[in-house]
Amino acid sequence: MNQLHNRHSRASFNNVHCGASRASKVALSTLESSSSSSRSRGRVRYASNAGAHVLHAGKERGGYKRVHRGLKDYVCDNCEKKFGDRSNLRKHQKIVHEGRKDYACDKCEKKFGLKTNSLLHQKTVHEGRKDYACDKCEKKFGLKTNLLSHQKTVHEGRKDYACDKCEKKFGYKSYLLLHQKTVHEGRKDYACDKCKKKFGHEWHLRCHQKTVHEGRKDFACDKCEKKFIQKWNLLTHLQIVHEGRKDYACDNCEKKFTKKNHLLLHQKTVHEGRKDYPCDKCEKKFGGRGTLNKHQKIVHEGRKDHACGQCEKKFGDLSNLKRHKNIVHKGCKDFACVDCEKKFGQKTHLLNHQKAVHEGHKKYV
Repeated sequence: MNQLHNRHSRASFNNVHCGASRASKVALSTLESSSSSSRSRGRVRYASNAGAHVLHAGKERGGYKRVHRGLKDYVCDNCEKKFGDRSNLRKHQKIVHEGRKDYACDKCEKKFGLKTNSLLHQKTVHEGRKDYACDKCEKKFGLKTNLLSHQKTVHEGRKDYACDKCEKKFGYKSYLLLHQKTVHEGRKDYACDKCKKKFGHEWHLRCHQKTVHEGRKDFACDKCEKKFIQKWNLLTHLQIVHEGRKDYACDNCEKKFTKKNHLLLHQKTVHEGRKDYPCDKCEKKFGGRGTLNKHQKIVHEGRKDHACGQCEKKFGDLSNLKRHKNIVHKGCKDFACVDCEKKFGQKTHLLNHQKAVHEGHKKYV
């Protein structure tokens, strides 16, 4: 009986091989010699060039082969995604297709589908830990992957993800997918439960609810009284207003910009004359999608979402609201005539004054 058992064991080992590389004869002979002690503990040790792996006997041997051969035998019946492990398939179905978020943060209302994401959220958001520092600038990150992405996109200038429907490129795959979903498919899957507004990204919906319905501005400038919705708005404000920085210069003219995307938009629209975004309700064309959206919202939908808190006036554009507050309620007159001492709240009023009074063009009076 023992002889039969040993022959069976040897035959089994002779058929064993790693999905990554075939086990050597030396390794197999070593395994044979140690098989009885390993088997007594209910496990078998497989050796390969990649190293030794301990697996429980029986069904898990197939799982080992799937990992090393790259097999993905478990297909989601809701989408075409494949998995090498049944537990990963189930996890995918639960989070993606059932929308389950079983791990709630005990410090805020946020919920997560994965426990690791919940722990990471608590560490980075509530504990404020940022353990990964960029060696090229002072920026710190809570995740190593975010640090690597930052270095790749910001310091190396790489944009590896190109849209196959337009010329746009992105540094992050998530940005590309969001762009395709919202711009080319026109999807807005996130609706505000307090108004009818819809958004293409959950983050945009949260910002809208926080600022419009809750009136929150959590980021205050320590150099003036201004408050901001998002941290990057505060950082941009500090850079422009208090530091006076404009790091992106146009090589076709003397104009400088605080953001690279503003420079690129300027070059495309001003120097190349491109207006790639036509309005489907009139003949107007625009250089950027944001400008097109603003035009449609104000002109064709008649929306005025920006209300003055000091009077009943409403505006379609935030910049017009700010101008109104500065001129009407604060009495700011920042545009002075060089030919006389008269001052104006708007540059257009100054130009009209100069043409009418100093150049004699009476049609501007």
